[in-house]
Amino acid sequence: MKKNVLIIGGGGVAQVVAHKCAQNNDVLGQITLASRTKEKCDAIAQNVEEKGSMKVPGKIQTFALDALDIPATEELIRKTEAGIVINVGSAFINMSVMTACINTGAAYMDTAIHEEPDKICEDPPWYGNYEWKRKDEFARAKTTGILGVGFDPGVVNAYAKLAVDEYFDEVESIDIIDINAGDHGRYFATNFDPEINFREFTGRVWSWQNRQWVKNKMFEHQRTDDLPVVGERTSYMTGHDEIHSLSKNLDVPNIRFWMGFGERYINVFTVLNTLGLLSEQPVTTAEGQEVVPLKVVKAVLPDPSSLAPDYTGKTCIGDQVKGKKDGQEREVFIYNVADHKEAYEEVGSQGISFTAGVPPVAAALLIAEGTWDVGSLVNVEELPPKPFLNKLNQLGLQTFIRDEQGDRPLNFS
Repeated sequence: MKKNVLIIGGGGVAQVVAHKCAQNNDVLGQITLASRTKEKCDAIAQNVEEKGSMKVPGKIQTFALDALDIPATEELIRKTEAGIVINVGSAFINMSVMTACINTGAAYMDTAIHEEPDKICEDPPWYGNYEWKRKDEFARAKTTGILGVGFDPGVVNAYAKLAVDEYFDEVESIDIIDINAGDHGRYFATNFDPEINFREFTGRVWSWQNRQWVKNKMFEHQRTDDLPVVGERTSYMTGHDEIHSLSKNLDVPNIRFWMGFGERYINVFTVLNTLGLLSEQPVTTAEGQEVVPLKVVKAVLPDPSSLAPDYTGKTCIGDQVKGKKDGQEREVFIYNVADHKEAYEEVGSQGISFTAGVPPVAAALLIAEGTWDVGSLVNVEELPPKPFLNKLNQLGLQTFIRDEQGDRPLNFS
């Protein structure tokens, strides 16, 4: 059984992870939080203490860490005797943290695909450009690594695997639909790191159709669905991490990702992008100062974690799966609904952070218990989904299904 968890990151998702680890520290042991800014970690640790989240009395340790510094990360893993590292920092640090975990034997997990600062929307399968190249290293070290174990990617991967295994003989399509029907009260803000948020949408949109990669532009295709709880919502086809692994690991000819955007977001995004203010490439001002436009935009937008106190409404994220069962056409929607206000009351974060932060803790518990401690590098859909979804139900992310019987919760023994 592996104990002691090192959480890398200091944002809203890290706050959720810290609270949920604290609520399960009888299994996960000593919890350590580290990021470039120690003060952010201290604030999270204080919030955990104020809300009384620790199941077993204790305190979260906090450290300043540049996770791109591999020796420093290895030193901290050894110092804290961390058996599990939960990387919820920037997607730019994945490769460095993975190396530190391989070298120390600590289990690794992240919630997003690796990115390089000077590249966006890379050619698919994106995991093949970075993470999957490390598979042999993890196997030789007999070290567990779980890629993309947030909500999307992560939980939706498990939903897809569950559907393929349990509800269909043949799957024709998986459409992942992500709707945030909440309101944060700000004129414009992003729900997670603005830099990462915009980078997802300024380049090409990749989807898996007819067993091949198809390239489109952002906001080129849209759909409208009548969804549980949030009602009728419009979403737009965009590229996303999970398509890059599901297309390889599941025998499904069509896999797409759809995200909901309000009219204001689309208008602001379009203006910023048209003006070149979302570019990741540096420019030189008239005064001779070199700046990256996207980083300037990030600097003037609200910190996503600051949105939590005023956030209301709900999210609905799930997989619409179509195919055949016993020779008959069938369609199911496997999903979760989260409430922004409830998330804030429990862990001090908004619902988007909550849905992203709970799953890696569920995975950490499964690693600690041995169920998911596989000694290799895998994506979520390569692991048994029911134990994971059962843990999520216990941790506050209930899985539901909509099918010919209507809407109902799914529970797993």
